[in-house]
Amino acid sequence: MSTTRSPSPEPTPLIRLESVSKAFALPDGTRFDAVREVSLDIAEGDAFGLVGRSGAGKSTLLRLINLLERPDAGRVQVAGRDLTGLSRRELRDVRQGIGMIFQQFNLLQNATVFDNVAFALRIHGRHSRSEIDRRVHECLEWVGLPDKIHSYPAQLSGGQKQRVAIARALAPGPKVLLCDEPTSALDSETTRSLLQTLGDIRRQLGVTIVIVTHELPVVEQLCRRVAILEQGQVVEQFDLDRPAELPRQSALGREIDELLRRRETPSPPGPTPSLHAAERRYA
Repeated sequence: MSTTRSPSPEPTPLIRLESVSKAFALPDGTRFDAVREVSLDIAEGDAFGLVGRSGAGKSTLLRLINLLERPDAGRVQVAGRDLTGLSRRELRDVRQGIGMIFQQFNLLQNATVFDNVAFALRIHGRHSRSEIDRRVHECLEWVGLPDKIHSYPAQLSGGQKQRVAIARALAPGPKVLLCDEPTSALDSETTRSLLQTLGDIRRQLGVTIVIVTHELPVVEQLCRRVAILEQGQVVEQFDLDRPAELPRQSALGREIDELLRRRETPSPPGPTPSLHAAERRYA
């Protein structure tokens, strides 16, 4: 007698946003709804892109994940914990597992690379000097900057500064890395190199990456899944394994599909085609 095996339950996502909303009061007394009832599930080990034009709400949504912005409504869960219900001390501890990379690096200008990376380890006072030293060297190896350990930010290029910021975010050993437009201040060659580093970190360390961007080549190179935001809402989300059989609902979704199709189509002999169209920004 044959038995029917029930399907395995879907794994619980590492990050779950449930109907989160965030509004801001403007100087003229009106209200701006930056994020409107957004629900998202992000799997452990994923590289998830939040994509949209300027003002779509993607950076606000990213900051809701670690409660740098507290939602007006809805719940934020990371690794099974409801962050919206935690005390300030509990939230501070949880944030050790959520690294963040900013567009403008946010490095301490009067501190060396070593001290910048060590900063997150020192403020909690849980690590010995030898542990901090070992961890800083380890993180700088991951981002390819062991020789810059005694340099200051002013002595570094933009790409090197962002690599130091990545090393600093990795120092506490986070499960999640939130990236807010990390390549927008960088040239295309430096961007490709930095994205390769982020991809290697995700694969080797199992870190879940959530990245805000309006640069479609960033999505193509790094992301496995994307959510398209318009006016504070997710209008569609999809995997990037292959182009869709049916047209996407959004203009950005269709642009992403076109990029994927060009990638899968063998290039004819001759000069390398220009990337200008693919590198358009939706600011």
